[in-house]
Amino acid sequence: MSVIALDPTSPPAISPASFLGKVRNAEPGFFAFALLMLIAMAPTGFAAFADPREFQGVDIWLKPLKFEFALFVYFGTLAFFALFLPKGTTGKRWYRLFSGAVGIAAVLEIIWIGGAAALGTASHFNQTLFGAILYSFAGIGATLIASATAVYAVQIARNTVTGLSPAVKESLVTGLALTLPLTLISAGTMSQMGTHFIGGAPTDAGGVPLMGWSRDGGDLRAAHFFATHVMHFIPAFGLVSAALFGPTNRWPVRILAVAFTAFVLFLFGQALMGRPFLPLLG
Repeated sequence: MSVIALDPTSPPAISPASFLGKVRNAEPGFFAFALLMLIAMAPTGFAAFADPREFQGVDIWLKPLKFEFALFVYFGTLAFFALFLPKGTTGKRWYRLFSGAVGIAAVLEIIWIGGAAALGTASHFNQTLFGAILYSFAGIGATLIASATAVYAVQIARNTVTGLSPAVKESLVTGLALTLPLTLISAGTMSQMGTHFIGGAPTDAGGVPLMGWSRDGGDLRAAHFFATHVMHFIPAFGLVSAALFGPTNRWPVRILAVAFTAFVLFLFGQALMGRPFLPLLG
């Protein structure tokens, strides 16, 4: 992990297999949940290939497939970041209970989204009584899942022996710390409004490739996407910053954190005004 600290005196980089072993040993629970989400993509992908049904203009299985991939990345990232937690954290009872609850919430989330796809109905913003009840519980579960980033931010900030340079450590802590509040702003607004579309056609057909974001009206999912991935963007910048501006210079990271937060809030406000992230041209 000294490569991450950008220490020129560090030993050579480890092999991919050895690296995965270190990540698995650091957080076996989250590593297992990440693997589970990756495996779940296989039957979901087959369903997308075999089932011709559509929802909101796109393959009905696309949504559960995207959520499985997103959770695979999320848990894989947390398992990696667990390398920088204080020694013994993952073995503590409170942590085992918390991480187990987070993983179970994610599994239930996928069962809910996949089940709705199988039934040909909406998971999010379902207007039926039963659908609304499930959506409320799913919102609690999603908040629990996202809260892991806040827990990691606090624990890594407390750790004085991460092996990371000051710039990289601050980027890691800042990215994790911003993830929960920025996510709650966008996700909470979508939940209250009962939709992520604001103006334009309520369909993913013709939207931004892969993402499906509306191109003829506002779409809160754009802000939500960047909010949930601030835990990746800022630490990645921290690596670059440490190489370019020095491992002890934390100001570039702080400036980027402010700018990135402003960017997410700009996308959020833009969507509320009914303006698309990438408008249709012509």
